[in-house]
Amino acid sequence: MSPKYDDVRNSLLGWLSTGLREEPSTAAIFHQLCHRLVDYGFCLSRSTLHLRVHHPQWLGTRIIWVRDQPHADEQTVAYDVEATDVFQRSPFHRVIHTGKQVRQRILIFGPHIFQIYEELREQGHTDYSAWPLDHSQGRRHLITFATDRSEGFYDDEIALISDILPLFSLVTEIRLKNQLARTLLQTYVGPHASEQILDGATTRGSGVTVSAAVMMCDLRNFTQMAARRPRDEVIAILNDYFDLIAEPIERHGGEILKFIGDGLLSVFPLDRPDACDRLMAAVTEAYDALARRSPLDHQIRFGTGVHVGEVMYGNIGSTRRLDFTVIGPAVNLASRLEGMTKTLQRPVLISGDFVKAANCASRTEYLGNHGIPGFDDLMEVHALRIDAELHAR
Repeated sequence: MSPKYDDVRNSLLGWLSTGLREEPSTAAIFHQLCHRLVDYGFCLSRSTLHLRVHHPQWLGTRIIWVRDQPHADEQTVAYDVEATDVFQRSPFHRVIHTGKQVRQRILIFGPHIFQIYEELREQGHTDYSAWPLDHSQGRRHLITFATDRSEGFYDDEIALISDILPLFSLVTEIRLKNQLARTLLQTYVGPHASEQILDGATTRGSGVTVSAAVMMCDLRNFTQMAARRPRDEVIAILNDYFDLIAEPIERHGGEILKFIGDGLLSVFPLDRPDACDRLMAAVTEAYDALARRSPLDHQIRFGTGVHVGEVMYGNIGSTRRLDFTVIGPAVNLASRLEGMTKTLQRPVLISGDFVKAANCASRTEYLGNHGIPGFDDLMEVHALRIDAELHAR
């Protein structure tokens, strides 16, 4: 390697080693790397970074950097992409499965072995190389570089990229694992709880008391359904039901804390002054969506209990196994109200305290004062006014 490229390599290695402590984003680091290579004289015209992120909705992300564009383009990659013919007949497949670099001079006149080379030729690129990015525990990702210089990449440039990629791989692994931890926590405990845990709320008993609107939902006739239908059909019905209620909850700022078999527990903290209105909007939208379902769809019926009050929000559990959730009388009352939807034949039952807090009496039907198991005093109970055909059974 020439002295010029030796200096460039040392500069890049130093930047990767000590210059990125405050940069949490893999995409930003990749973007900076491409610009630094250009600043050092590389005729880099295009680069891509392919990462497996194991998000519940997609397998990975693809970041595409193109010279003279102000920002890199970040795209999601579907879980089924690796089964497609396009992936199977690509340099990506070869690199991922062999762990070896692929290099291809782009010919003016084909044919090329992979379709992507034809696409790169049409875009004006002349040389292409793809490398594996190996992380720990056998996880492999991918990075590619292309140039539009007529003579392609210089040998020193290829050697330099090969020299810096092990450290770049380590830098990206640290960020990717941080992102994976955050994604997994958000997926399994929700966005607010995940931030609490990442900030250090990991000891048993740690938590705070907050005022919140609480809702508890439960699918009707699930035991009979599970006994009579195939397993995969039962799972599909559960997922369909949870989509009906979970999507409007999240859209209106609620936090789903727990899926309990066929039940769901959610809170809308009252630090937002319109929290009760948001909960009502979420419940209404869920039942409206249920009413619009085709009669040919499998029948879903669910009951909902709604209350407002103080809850303890934090860690409970055994010494080694914790659950970040909410507990307290307000949660218990919401659960009891949900249970009463079966006997009172109303799909949504709301406490008098919530009706006062949300000022929503015009949207409810007063059902009188009722004894609630576990509570000494009679409780004022209301039913949300919705289509009678949607009453819980």
